[in-house]
Amino acid sequence: MNKRVVVFCLSLLPLMISSGMVYSILPIYISEELKADKVSIGALFTVGALTGAFTSIMIGKLSDRFGRRKLVMFSQIAFALTMLVYSVINYYVYAFPIHVIEGFAWATIGTVAPAYIADLTKRGERGESMGIYNTVWSIGWVIGPILGGLLAEILGFRIMLRIAFIMILVGLIIFIYKIK
Repeated sequence: MNKRVVVFCLSLLPLMISSGMVYSILPIYISEELKADKVSIGALFTVGALTGAFTSIMIGKLSDRFGRRKLVMFSQIAFALTMLVYSVINYYVYAFPIHVIEGFAWATIGTVAPAYIADLTKRGERGESMGIYNTVWSIGWVIGPILGGLLAEILGFRIMLRIAFIMILVGLIIFIYKIK
């Protein structure tokens, strides 16, 4: 097992847990606290997905040109800021630019992380390394939804979002100091 891949994936685990926390209950937050109707909620998620669809190829080219490490850090920072800004807005219309940033961050991590893992891994070990990555991704989405629901129920959506912000920063710090 490739230690660098394991550490890299563990640095992404807080992001994956936070994603599971937030995106599993985000429509409830947007509806109840930000007063969006169902069509507006659908439109918000469409904007994020469209951003990813239109930027993924460009992001791949940027990672080849400027390096994957910088883009992984950018994505973690963008996700952290997304969580923080979600926690302070008071009307759903303000969520549209957040979803653009979020869509760009998803496209970045979705494009760059597998390429980075391939860079860290010898040719004959890439399947195992991708398995580690997918396992960490899945663990985040196993833990995240129940944790997000629990935190939102006990502390409220806004505090849950700020906890997600802090968790992603912890992952970023691990990435910066443990992956060279």
